[in-house]
Amino acid sequence: MARKSERFFTKEEKERIRSTTLDIESRTIGEIVVMVVDRSDDYLDGEVTGGVLGGSLIAMVVTELFFHASMWFFIPLAFVFFFPVRILFKKVQPLRTVFISSRRREHAVRHRAIRAFHEKGLTRTKEHTGVLFFISLLEHKVWVLADRGIHEKIGQETLNTFAAQVSKGIAEGRACDGLCEAMRNAGDLLSLHFPLKPGDSDELPNGVITE
Repeated sequence: MARKSERFFTKEEKERIRSTTLDIESRTIGEIVVMVVDRSDDYLDGEVTGGVLGGSLIAMVVTELFFHASMWFFIPLAFVFFFPVRILFKKVQPLRTVFISSRRREHAVRHRAIRAFHEKGLTRTKEHTGVLFFISLLEHKVWVLADRGIHEKIGQETLNTFAAQVSKGIAEGRACDGLCEAMRNAGDLLSLHFPLKPGDSDELPNGVITE
C-alpha cells in the first residue's frame, strides 16, 4: 500500500507543484525543494505509554467486573493487555501522539526537517540558496528551512510566514493551492535578492519528494 505521503497530492497537483518550482527557478539562483513525509518520528515512547495506560484501564474494568477488584488479577491482566493495546497504538499512527506533548512533536518535526535538509543536498548548492518546504503529515506540521545564503537576506521569521501559509491551506482542504502560493511568495523574494545569473544550473529535484 502506498504511503500517505505519496497520496497526499494527486498526480495533477504534483505536476502543478513541479511547474511552480520550475517557474520560480527560472527567475532566481535559489533552489526550492518540496518534501512530504508520513511522520517525523516513530514515537515509540507514545506507543509504550499507550500500551501501559490502555492495558491497565482494560485490566481494571475486567477485574472490577469479574474478579471483585482483586489486585492478584489486575496486575497479570494489565501485563497481558499491554501487548495487544501497544500493537493497536503501533498500527493506528495518530494514536502514537496522544500521549506526546506538542513541544515534543514540534521538536521531532524540526529535527526531521533539518536532517532532510542535509540528506537531500540543500546544503550543497553553489550559492547556498536552497529552500526546503517540509510537510509532516502525522503531526500536521510544516517547516520551511533555508541555507545560510538565504538567511543573510531573508530571516527565519519570514520563512515561518510561508510555513503558516502552507498550514492554512492544508487546514482549509486546499493543500496544493496553499503550498504553491507560499512557494510563489518565497520565489518573489528570492528573485529580488538572488536574481538569476548566467550559467546557473538546476541543482536539486523539482518534483515532490516523499518518504
